[in-house]
Amino acid sequence: MSRKRGAKLMGTRSLTVIQDDDGHEIFVMHRQMGGYPTGHGEELKEFLQGFSIVNGLSGDAKLKIANGMPCLAAQIVAHFKNGPGGFYLHPPGTRDCGEEYIYTVYKDGNQLMLKVQGGAATYFGPPGTKQINMPVIYDGAVEWFDAETVERNWRENGLENVVNDFIDEQILSSDTLEVPDDPQTAQHKN
Repeated sequence: MSRKRGAKLMGTRSLTVIQDDDGHEIFVMHRQMGGYPTGHGEELKEFLQGFSIVNGLSGDAKLKIANGMPCLAAQIVAHFKNGPGGFYLHPPGTRDCGEEYIYTVYKDGNQLMLKVQGGAATYFGPPGTKQINMPVIYDGAVEWFDAETVERNWRENGLENVVNDFIDEQILSSDTLEVPDDPQTAQHKN
């Protein structure tokens, strides 16, 4: 039996990686749907914009302050996770969760930075592009991130050229848009 691809069965998955001051990953947050730049990227920018990262708290009443990157990481989870499903936490280094985008939040001096990598579309959860083959489609200050421009440039100039590391393992019928249960068996039917 084969499964048909369709919008109800797919979501644009993304990973958000938070790095500490030394570039080590604190954790990886997996988002099931809406992971494209004008979705998750824009929401992440809106949340991060205006944050001050400090070392030690004082009596300052700043609204957007984090006591280091681990404190910011906890606030990111608190902001996005509001019930069961949708978002999941994984250990540092987790990849190949079917993500089409990887957002890395890091600090350069006192400035919050965002790096966005884009990969191939995925279906039913198999990974599409390994991170090493995902081109960087934005790397700069959070406040300069323009989600619409990044997404438009990616779709118009980069998406067609990206490697799908796993598609060769699947045999897709372009006539029926079916994904065979056993690619080896499907090969011998033709």
